[in-house]
Amino acid sequence: MPRLLGLTLVGALLPGAGLIIGGRRRIGAFVLTVFLGLVGLGVYVGLTRRDEVLAAMVVPSRLLQTSILIGLLAMLWIVVIVASHRSLRPATGSAGGRVLGAAFVGLLCFAVAAPSAIGVQTVLAQRTLVQDVFEGQAESKSATRPTVVNVKDPWEDRPRLNLLLLGGDDAPDREGVRTDTVIVASIDTKTGNTALISLPRNLTFMPFPADSPLSKFYPDGFGKEGLSLDGRLEWMLTAMYQNIPDAHPGILGPSDNEGADVVKQSVGEATGLKLDYYLQVNLRSFPEIVDALGGIKVNVNERVAMGGVSSSHIPPKEWIEPGPNQHLDGRHALWFARGRYGADDDQRQIRQRCVIKSIVDAADPQTLVTKYKAIAKAGQHLLRTDIPQELLPALVELALKVKAGTVSNVTLDPEKLRLKYLHPDYKALRETVQTALESTPPPATSTPAATSTPVAPKPSSTRKPTTPATTPTPGPTQDLADACAYHPNGDQPN
Repeated sequence: MPRLLGLTLVGALLPGAGLIIGGRRRIGAFVLTVFLGLVGLGVYVGLTRRDEVLAAMVVPSRLLQTSILIGLLAMLWIVVIVASHRSLRPATGSAGGRVLGAAFVGLLCFAVAAPSAIGVQTVLAQRTLVQDVFEGQAESKSATRPTVVNVKDPWEDRPRLNLLLLGGDDAPDREGVRTDTVIVASIDTKTGNTALISLPRNLTFMPFPADSPLSKFYPDGFGKEGLSLDGRLEWMLTAMYQNIPDAHPGILGPSDNEGADVVKQSVGEATGLKLDYYLQVNLRSFPEIVDALGGIKVNVNERVAMGGVSSSHIPPKEWIEPGPNQHLDGRHALWFARGRYGADDDQRQIRQRCVIKSIVDAADPQTLVTKYKAIAKAGQHLLRTDIPQELLPALVELALKVKAGTVSNVTLDPEKLRLKYLHPDYKALRETVQTALESTPPPATSTPAATSTPVAPKPSSTRKPTTPATTPTPGPTQDLADACAYHPNGDQPN
């Protein structure tokens, strides 16, 4: 019996070997040859076609085929295990031995079926995520995304891919959706180096391109003169997503997300970049994705409030205390990104960029493999985008470059660019962004390096600026590994 069970185990680990030992040489040799061929093919593909495999993981039809293939191979493997045991089992055996052998075979079959079932569920979860978040270009509507895309080589004539990252805050105590987080991610399609440009949520008189229908309604930008501070709240960048579609429904044309299209046009004009696609994160679901990743690690340089209302002098009940390399769960990560009591927008923007970097770092292969079902489920509730399904394989390959590249921050001088004034200097902002993107991100240091003298880009709008343009300082870039390092300055909110 020990010899029988041992040979059955060999036949399970090396399909076909048990059949050969049991006397069924031809069929055993065939099964063993197929098994070794599949193993060799898998090794070859894993070593030489890794990017293509990852790209295939975002194509729904291939995911369905993969799930069927996993189930079929598992079933055939189980058949081979049972057949091997029957070939090895002696014709005359005790009833107890037969029961023990059957139990052992059942255990081996379960060892094959269980991980295969998990694999099928994981692949189908990925398929559901892709289908729910990313629609085909023919099925979705967008007034601002590129209309012609070469899906085989979409970056052929595009040195940079510009994505708009929106954090939509639709908490129960707020009317509508406010985009409190507005970040442009400009990705070098050759190297994967990424520059993040954060815009303050309280910017006023946000401009529109001259050829946009909205420029007729807001020739000087989205804003009004003579308003009180409270009155300006409905005329800031954070309010555009909700208020402009409410005031001018359908003005940009067919769209599945009018608010995102409005913000894309305006932010693109303000930064001087043609924004290609948007990714909108529902902040209410943000903790779910962080928890699915197993949490993130950040350096906390100052006390961060979890709640509280600065204007009403209502202090928070909880704080995230300073400290290096702190592990945050979803709830604490959300407050780390959005906590505003005792902090200004500049501090929040830095923290938000550090959270993005920490999520990129946390999404390592081991985490994705072991926790992907939870990540995919969270992604369904978290993301909204106008990126078409057809572009996903190319984006996966680009994402691998981003993972290996440098993520840097474009520093905006709020005083020189008048970002906290009623009329920001958008011409100078465009020049700053252009200069930063033309420069090479410096290595991680404690002080951001200066860049070369800015070169003014050709303006995309003929509208004259509301205020005289100032000369912007060169737009320095700073590696987020340095910007997010632990360097407390001692200036803590009280």
